Amino acid sequence: MTSNTRDKPYRQPTGGWGSIKSLGKHITRQRAFASGPGLFRDHNKTGGYMCTSCAWAKPGKPHAAEFCENGAKATFWDLTPKRTPPEFFAAHTVTELLTWSDYDLENQGRLTHPMRHDAASDTYVPVSWSDAFAEIAAGLKAHEPDDVVFYASGRASLEASYMYQLLARLYGTNNLPDSSNMCHETTSVALPESIGTPVGTILLEDFARSDCVLSFGQNVGTNSPRLLHELQKLRERDAQVMVFNSLRERGWEEFVNPQYPGQMLTNRPTRIATQYYQPRAGGDIAAMMGIAKALLAWDDEARASGAERILDVDFIAGHTHGFDAFERQVRAADWAGIVAISGLPRPALEAAARTYGAARSVIAVYGMGLTQHRLGSDNVQMLINLLLMRGNMGRPGAGICPVRGHSNVQGQRTVGIAEKADLVPLDRLAAQYGFQPSRKDGMNTVEVCEAMIDGRARAFLGLGGNFLRAVPERELMEQAWAKLDMSVQIATKLNRTHLVTARTSFLLPTLVRSEIDEQLSGPQIVTVEDSTTCIHASRGKFRAASPDLLSEPAIVAGIAKAALPDNPAVPWDAWVADYALIRDAIEASFPEDFRDFNGRLDQPGGFPRPVAARQRKWETDSGKANFLCPRALSADAGAGEGADILRLITLRSNDQFNTTIYGYDDRLRGIHGSRMIVMINTDDRIRHGIAKDGMVRLTTAAQDGVFRSLGGFQAIDRDLPPGTLAAYYPECNALIPLWYHDEKSKTPAAKSVPVRIAAD
Repeated sequence: MTSNTRDKPYRQPTGGWGSIKSLGKHITRQRAFASGPGLFRDHNKTGGYMCTSCAWAKPGKPHAAEFCENGAKATFWDLTPKRTPPEFFAAHTVTELLTWSDYDLENQGRLTHPMRHDAASDTYVPVSWSDAFAEIAAGLKAHEPDDVVFYASGRASLEASYMYQLLARLYGTNNLPDSSNMCHETTSVALPESIGTPVGTILLEDFARSDCVLSFGQNVGTNSPRLLHELQKLRERDAQVMVFNSLRERGWEEFVNPQYPGQMLTNRPTRIATQYYQPRAGGDIAAMMGIAKALLAWDDEARASGAERILDVDFIAGHTHGFDAFERQVRAADWAGIVAISGLPRPALEAAARTYGAARSVIAVYGMGLTQHRLGSDNVQMLINLLLMRGNMGRPGAGICPVRGHSNVQGQRTVGIAEKADLVPLDRLAAQYGFQPSRKDGMNTVEVCEAMIDGRARAFLGLGGNFLRAVPERELMEQAWAKLDMSVQIATKLNRTHLVTARTSFLLPTLVRSEIDEQLSGPQIVTVEDSTTCIHASRGKFRAASPDLLSEPAIVAGIAKAALPDNPAVPWDAWVADYALIRDAIEASFPEDFRDFNGRLDQPGGFPRPVAARQRKWETDSGKANFLCPRALSADAGAGEGADILRLITLRSNDQFNTTIYGYDDRLRGIHGSRMIVMINTDDRIRHGIAKDGMVRLTTAAQDGVFRSLGGFQAIDRDLPPGTLAAYYPECNALIPLWYHDEKSKTPAAKSVPVRIAAD
């Protein structure tokens, strides 16, 4: 084992004293002590600020501490007194900074001044806001609109996102990819085909009415820890929690709630998962097919004996379409193939079917373990099929729950951040603002990458994010990025994307959500949408990191006023002075979703957008919920098959959020000191001739003329299904081919990358 890596399996529960100790370490490391009281007073509370980390729901009656470990880390990260001022850039060339780690770059602290890259000195130098806006405008005017990309990360508010998409469309393009293209775009494509909505159907209160949760491909302990509160209450009334996840995660196993003093004192955990299944990477469709097959067999027995049916035949007859074809496919599926592809024995799948079939109301939770596959859409739709078989859709305590990542990634799509023209009310925008928007679809994230590599994309504007670390095909993308004419990054901290410079590159520093946003009319409110479609107001409470920062709406307006012809129908200055006017404009553009927007800002728990499927109204072509047949049992069929090929799952550690690395401790997996590790089944390690804790190299198994290989990994034995590896994102993105994505949504298939492993 290398000297900086410690591997010690974590035996303690999720939450509990381990989380408390971690918070102490991170608040000290970031010297963010002033933010501590606000976590209890204001974090995810009505009248306070909404977390910039995940998008999990905020209850109407919040806990005393309505934050999780990762949400607190995000707050410390945002509110650190550390700064990255012009003097820092004067002391370090871009070439030098490119050798720094992701952690070290962001750990320098908050950006304080607008900066422009100076090629002669290879440094970033200060630039005034007015000069930056003028130069950016000149760059935009020099290009055809469809050669320019307007990318959005999932942290921007509804107000900033609405202005940003309007800027792009007034400029003349629908090139509005966003971070959802890389994670839950599969959801946005698959769910409308099945049930007529691109979002989940459950509300937070549904967990109190459910007697079973079925989870696929979601690590609750790291990705949505506050969900554990609902799961704990569910378990206290002896409801069932069935988990399908390739890697055993502590969050699904045991939880000690820091809100419960008695539980903290005894350290006696709540057992969360009542059944835990570990399918092979790409084996979820097969696992669900096995459950469906067992349900049909059980229903046959019930029908033959005159017992109560297992299938909800009335719901199927009255509310669904396509069941007969789906039933034929399930009956024809061979158990041998199901077992081989899923990696799960038939009795285990039959036991899962019994538990599911005995439950009255079931919520299905899923994450990117389903969406990031070649047949990710089929994964999601197969899970919907299971719910439809038992009528678990559109009634209390039942439904589908995709768990989103970034805190407003779902909301951005709601207010128009979308590259597909038919997802946006263009006729309404045209009438509202007196222009003719382009009706041509723009580019999604994968298509943007293709256009950059081909030289067709010439300029990139980023509303947050770390694009080059988040996308696949890193080597080719960094080479292509350096050939861009212009890169504009609206950001809070320095990251690698800022250092792979275009011919002209700007860093535009902005406020974070927890900071006071003071404009002409006073402190402003922004809004976000959580995973359950509820809209929440957010009020900053902390002093800005620098007097030279502008808010995201002010930056978007500054670019728009400099780059676009004057349009009296678009009151950029008035919007920046008073964000309530932006919300009035959003309501005018999206009246069904944002009725009485300003009047409902402080509704406890947020106000929900209408979702027709909640009322069993199906906005599909058939007018019903659709059973859809998966195209294969393997979610990655036909890609990289062979005895020597393994499937790599990329995942986050406990010390990161997306591309932001807070540290090198993946406490819940017991890995400390390094991110260059690969988790492997012991038998696979021995079969491939790798020493225990040995160093290895991963090479993508693809015959496409591009060699993708990364070395310097340490192999660590873990309880994984045979043929499955796990390693960290974003380091392993360089192994993912750009073409390796969900066939419908083009979401990168990062949860089952075919690789070969060898000693390094």
